[in-house]
Amino acid sequence: MEVEKKIINSFGNPLDQEYWDAKYKNNTTGWDLGEVSPPIKTYIDTLEEKNISILIPGCGNSYEAEYLLKQGFTNVSVIDIAPTLVENLCLKFKNNPNIKIVLGDFFEHEGKYDWIIEQTFFCALPPEMRKKYVSKMYQLLSNNGKLVGLLFNKTFDSGPPFGGSKQEYEELFKSDFDFLRMELCQNSIAPRANSELFIELQKKTN
Repeated sequence: MEVEKKIINSFGNPLDQEYWDAKYKNNTTGWDLGEVSPPIKTYIDTLEEKNISILIPGCGNSYEAEYLLKQGFTNVSVIDIAPTLVENLCLKFKNNPNIKIVLGDFFEHEGKYDWIIEQTFFCALPPEMRKKYVSKMYQLLSNNGKLVGLLFNKTFDSGPPFGGSKQEYEELFKSDFDFLRMELCQNSIAPRANSELFIELQKKTN
């Protein structure tokens, strides 16, 4: 297990490292499902190639990573900006050589991945950072790599989380990604029923 210590914060106040770390210190993580999200679990179960490189940004308690490892995937990376969380993850996965845990800013991260999982990271970012998010995803994905996961199909009075709509996301991603799927989830957890879109977006290549 490899841990990268570099921390470069690119979030503006109050959504900075201190803000997110306090959430884990105080256990005020209302977004945490306590398990792998059912739509993502269903998708993982369709994947046959276990050696693909996978990144989970804003990974939180990393139930998706835990499920991937249990299913035999061998090249999983997770990144989060909160030191308290990352310390917990290092203990959780301390005997597993198939996961890399990165403490740092996603927007400063370097690498190439076949598949990136989106699970409550996009919605944690201020909306003005969404174009930067798309550019960074494009940069990190290998040719024909995929961005897969969940986006909220609803708006919130304030954030985080910050919501949006299918039409907004189509406009945001269309220049850099082909849309393999962007549809309302049929197996969301009950509190998020009819409010999640499952996305499978493939990086465009010239």
